[in-house]
Amino acid sequence: MTPTLRRLLRASVVLALLSVVRPSVVDAQPAAWEAQAKRVTIMRDQWGVAHVYGERDADAVFGMVYAQAEDDFPRIETNYINAMGRLAEVEGEREIWRDLRMKLFIDTLEIKALYAKSPAWLQALMQGWANGLNWYLHKNPQVKPRLITRFEPWMALTFSEGSIGGDIESVNLRGLEQFYGPRSGGAAPARDDAEADVQPLGEEPGGSNGFAVAPQNTVSGHALLMINPHTSFYFRPEIHMASREGLDAYGAVTWGQFFIYQGFNHRLGWMHTSGGGDVIDEYLETVSPKGKGFTYRYGTGTRNVTAKVIRLPYKTATGTAVRTVTAYFTHHGPVIRTQTVNGAERWVAVRMMNNPLEALQQSYLRTKATDFASFSKAMELRTNSSNNTVYADADGVIAYFHGNFIPKRDPSIDFTRPVDGSDPRTEWQGLHTLNEMILIKSPSSGWLMNTNNWPFTASGADSPKIGDWPVYMSAQREDNARGVHAVRVLQGRKDFTLDGLIAAAYDSYLPAMEQLIPPVVAAWDALPASDPLKTRLAVPVRTLRNWDYRFGVASVAMTLANAYGEAATQSQAAAARQAGTPALEYIASKAAPAQLLAALSRAVETLERDFGSWQMPWGDVNRFQRLSGEIGAGFDDSKPSLPVAFASANWGSLAAYGQTGLRTTKKYYGNRGNSFVAAVEFGPRVRAKSVLAGGVNNDPSSPYFFNQGERYATGAFKDVSFHREDVERNAVRTYQPGQ
Repeated sequence: MTPTLRRLLRASVVLALLSVVRPSVVDAQPAAWEAQAKRVTIMRDQWGVAHVYGERDADAVFGMVYAQAEDDFPRIETNYINAMGRLAEVEGEREIWRDLRMKLFIDTLEIKALYAKSPAWLQALMQGWANGLNWYLHKNPQVKPRLITRFEPWMALTFSEGSIGGDIESVNLRGLEQFYGPRSGGAAPARDDAEADVQPLGEEPGGSNGFAVAPQNTVSGHALLMINPHTSFYFRPEIHMASREGLDAYGAVTWGQFFIYQGFNHRLGWMHTSGGGDVIDEYLETVSPKGKGFTYRYGTGTRNVTAKVIRLPYKTATGTAVRTVTAYFTHHGPVIRTQTVNGAERWVAVRMMNNPLEALQQSYLRTKATDFASFSKAMELRTNSSNNTVYADADGVIAYFHGNFIPKRDPSIDFTRPVDGSDPRTEWQGLHTLNEMILIKSPSSGWLMNTNNWPFTASGADSPKIGDWPVYMSAQREDNARGVHAVRVLQGRKDFTLDGLIAAAYDSYLPAMEQLIPPVVAAWDALPASDPLKTRLAVPVRTLRNWDYRFGVASVAMTLANAYGEAATQSQAAAARQAGTPALEYIASKAAPAQLLAALSRAVETLERDFGSWQMPWGDVNRFQRLSGEIGAGFDDSKPSLPVAFASANWGSLAAYGQTGLRTTKKYYGNRGNSFVAAVEFGPRVRAKSVLAGGVNNDPSSPYFFNQGERYATGAFKDVSFHREDVERNAVRTYQPGQ
């Protein structure tokens, strides 16, 4: 055999082997995905809610994320595009600073290393998560991802905590742009979530309500839990996941995550409200040039500033361009902006929790807890940095955890403002243990609540006392109108039922109006008869004077009060901030009477301009509409909508309903507030009722797109199918992922 012939023979053998091996390699993963899918059963009930049953926890994760993708894959993908700092790759240059913000904290190389050292049980869950999403894309080739065509298990660690904003989004985008810019183009920066506090005060605030009622205050003798997150609509669907390894959890899941964020299992339930302790600190760094880099002062010496080049690809009209930024870090954290102090410019570094591995473990482990001890053990990981937790269980225990991740600090230093980064006394001194934090367990009052307010009214006389705790233990420095309202509907009652708790959570009284309305009525009373406003506002003032401060679809006073409240708070916002006084308190005690009457006059004029008369029933103005499944979908006055009775959380409405963003219609369309709401009774057999904004599916042609719309708008809860026999009885479709 000649050398040439031998070479040709070897080549033909290699080609033959490749023709055999290559297809098996390509097909190996789909075959594994299919095998895992066969260990999963999904039952869709009459509301479209997916009840996912897996042999193992990882199988349940596979199925629940597959079901999520069926309902709204675009939101899943967008959440992970954003979490990995890749939004500009699909949205364009205006998002590069949002991407930079994420990449200052989330480095994919570090995330991959964390995945490699994750415990085996968690790796199995992350693998099941990636498999479920990849199996969905494999079985649905008509779905075209914007960016992520293949999900890797480590990606689950980039979005591990579940809050709608999270700590990272507290960093101001414009500060980042000013420090690391300018941009190469001229695109306007994206709206900054961190600047919500300077938006008009009439805009719907974020937040949530959590109520727990102990057995001594219920008719059944069982503990009750109200799960009432206030988020942007469609941010979380409801879902049920179970396995033969003890998992059996129902509730709200943030799109793309594999754990129930707010919900319950067969033994206990948990509700997160935003807030807790002070968990983020800013440090003023004194920086000096040194060679090609910088140093910063610390103690009696200096340290080197760490530099890191970050690539920021972004979409353009002709393809993809790349912006590179040299980011700077001190030992406190990334530098995010500058601040002038005593005439000198200081760099500002920020420190916050950044423990995605422990955070993901805690988020999942609490769903499998079976009593207060096991739930507390999960809480001891102390990586739920942005939340409080309201808890109830089948043993009759109710509890309230104010925060979870709280750094120890020198209490003599004011950490509510940027502190001197050169002073070692400003360093964190470890974390507070669970028993060092504000925790209320089974209070004698028999009830607990939080409405994103301070913890000092959480349980009536059993509430913690302000002076007993470091100031930084509570990020909230005051109560809010919902907190006042919650105390009124919970205290002194011994007759709670599941329906009674729902009624309390939808109570129509608006405590904020006690501050808003009397001052403007008094201002009108003081007007001389000759003042034109005396006649112009006579009927509007009489309407407000005779109002009982309760919302209702037929209430004209509610419409007027809402319009006046928006006008008054917006006009007084700057003055209230300058005075360091809450807007409602400022209006009640400091605003000039003429300013309040002017605000009422503007409210009347606005309603007359938009509707032809200011005497409009609230339900004709306040509407619920879902036209599209797109993120950020708009509204249209000419399209069908439903009347909604409940009102803004600004006014103390426990059932919150309001709008964020620019209003482009005459009618008011909610896009934030009550979203997934559930009431749970923990007896020997769990019983629950729930309602979801709109429906679980984002496709307008789906029967589950708006099938809960009427129930949501009226607060008419549906019975939850939780136990297997109930799920099977109400199932309208049973299938395996990919069938």
